[in-house]
Amino acid sequence: MGMGGSLQGSFRYAWRGLKLAFARERNLRIHLALGTLALGLAWALSLSRLEWALVILCIGTVVAAELFNAAVESLVDLYQEDYHPLAAAAKDVAAAGVLIAAAAASLVGGIVFIPRLWAIINS
Repeated sequence: MGMGGSLQGSFRYAWRGLKLAFARERNLRIHLALGTLALGLAWALSLSRLEWALVILCIGTVVAAELFNAAVESLVDLYQEDYHPLAAAAKDVAAAGVLIAAAAASLVGGIVFIPRLWAIINS
């Protein structure tokens, strides 16, 4: 898409990209499933508005990181058919970004959910 494309077209391309990534990327499906689980737990535990915001922000960050990782991998594969250390580095660094986002989301999830679950277990 060139300059001057419609806003509607931009959303259509983005939606198409999300569907494509969902079909191709196993890890994205895993992150979305875990995010859905976290949303269900958030609802069941009646989180505060701030806790909801943190959970949603973490889910969005991990999903976005996974999408950026998929884009980097696709571009590297397009332009580098044979092994090259810089291509491997680009893929590994993009994957590390997802790892950091997922680790941070897990820590936030622990901070938000564990005390509430612990209180239920001990009641």
